[in-house]
Order: sequence, then structure tokens, then C-alpha cells
Amino acid sequence: MIKRETLEEKQISIYIITIFVGASIGLGWNGSKIVGFAIEPVIGVLLYSMFCQIPFLELRSAFKNRSLFKALLVGNFILIPLLVWLLVSIAPLSPVVSIGVLLVLLTPCIDYVIVFTHLGKGDSRSVLVSTPLLFIFQMLLLPAFLWIFLGKDAVSIIEIAPFINAFVYLIVIPFTLSIVTQMASKYNNRIGSAIMGFSGWLPVPFMALTFFVVIVSQISALRNNPEPIFMVLPIYVTFALCAPAIGMLSAKMFNVDFFGARAVAFSTSTRNSLVVLPLAFSFPAPDNQLIAAVIIIQTIVEVLFELIYIKVIPLLSKGRI
Repeated sequence: MIKRETLEEKQISIYIITIFVGASIGLGWNGSKIVGFAIEPVIGVLLYSMFCQIPFLELRSAFKNRSLFKALLVGNFILIPLLVWLLVSIAPLSPVVSIGVLLVLLTPCIDYVIVFTHLGKGDSRSVLVSTPLLFIFQMLLLPAFLWIFLGKDAVSIIEIAPFINAFVYLIVIPFTLSIVTQMASKYNNRIGSAIMGFSGWLPVPFMALTFFVVIVSQISALRNNPEPIFMVLPIYVTFALCAPAIGMLSAKMFNVDFFGARAVAFSTSTRNSLVVLPLAFSFPAPDNQLIAAVIIIQTIVEVLFELIYIKVIPLLSKGRI
């Protein structure tokens, strides 16, 4: 029987296979858009399962390694936004495409970055205990970042009611249920412990399923309008090349050891695409499909670069920095 750890270690291969299978089905099936109705329920289960793995009840642990915690915050919420501002300022993007780029590049990953950090021989434990604060910070700062980067006119594209509904149903409710599950498990509730254990198996298959339903339903729209791909690909590739160095710089600023430096580099390089994807679908149609496609393109680029990161990032920090 396959072990959970094996499933997590093989997740990049699983995602790549899923992407190719989803693209093949989406391009060959005229009714592929109907799969889009499954996106929100699948993401809801995915986010619940991911939130269950994040130790929200151990927030104090994040402050034990203060230098690494500071490096994570400065790298993800000061240095990376400066890089993103530079990239979107240079690129001739429409406001709608810019929203997709900003949503995905301004939010650090809180889930599979832990596994990637482990595979890249970094301090995955410190990343794990820091994820609750990374999640809270990005949710608080994202509206402000959008306002600063896009301005009042561009932000007017956002319809508040659907945005709030998506946030409540696909982030707040799964997050709340995960806290209840963690509390039940902590206090030796047998049902809570069983659900907690089962939830640990869900992130990889449901992330693959999310890739599948999104790509199957959206790939035909990209085929008919490929321009956004060519607009954002240079941005995402440039980001992927620069982000690890920014993480290393942030780690150096706070004198983080080399295991921690690897962790910061993975954090600044890995983005939170599947958490912000529900927010993309809250925008009015047909803009929501374009924003979602822009986010998914970044995810595909990132998954391919993770194969490079797990080999290169350890080489960038062989000793203390």
C-alpha cells in the first residue's frame, strides 16, 4: 500500500501528468466547459484538507526562530512585492490580466512549499509552523497590495459581494472547519483524530483534481485566445529565476543559517495559486475565466521550476551565508 509520505514526494510527477491529461481532454472534448461546475467544490475540499495540515493551534512556535520568521515576512511581503511591482510596471498588461498576476505572485504558498522545502533539504519544520502567520498576513495585505498596484480605477473591476462570498465559502468556512478538526484531534476526540488523519491523505489527490478540472474547463478558452499566455510567461519565468535569490538575500539580512536560508528561498519562490483561485472566480464573467487562466499558467511554470529548485537551491547555500 502506498504511504502518505511517498504520495507527497511524488506529487510533482503527479501534477505534471495531471496537467497533460487535463489539457488533452480539454482540447479534445467540445463540452469541456461543463467541468467548470466542479471547480469550487473541489477547491473547498482541497483548502479544508490543506488547512488541517497547518498548525494554527501552535502559533507561538513560529516566534521561536525569530530571525527566520523575520526573513520570511520581509522576503514575502516587502522584497517580493517590489519585484512584482517592477515586473508589472515593465510589462504591457491589461488591468484584468494584471489582477491575475498580482493575485498569484503576491501570496506565498502555505501548503506544498513544505514538501518542496523538505525535498530541497531546507528547514521545512520552521516553514510549517510559520504557515498560519503567512496565511493571515497575505489575506490582510492582499487588498492593500491590489489597491496600491492597480489604483482606484482598476480596483473598481472587483465586485465586492461575489468576492466576499467566495472568500467566506471557500476560505473562511474551510479554515474554520479545519480549526474545529484540529481542536477535536488535540483533545483526543476519536472522531476528530480519525478525520484529521484522513485529511492528511487529501491534499495531493485533490490538488491534482483541482489542476484537472481547471485545465479541462479553461484550456479551450486559452487555445482560442492565446495572447495572455505570451503576455504573462516572461513575467512568470523572470519571477521564478529571481525569487530564490530574493529569499537568499532576505535570509542573509537576518543572518539565517543555511537550512533556514533554503526554506526562505523556497517560500519566496512558491506561490499560493490554489488559495487565490477561488477569488479569481468571484470576478464577473468572462473576466473571471481569464484571471483564473492567468493564475493556472503561473502554477504550471512553478511546478516545472520546482524540479530545478530542489536541486539548485541547496547548492546556493552549502554553508552559512
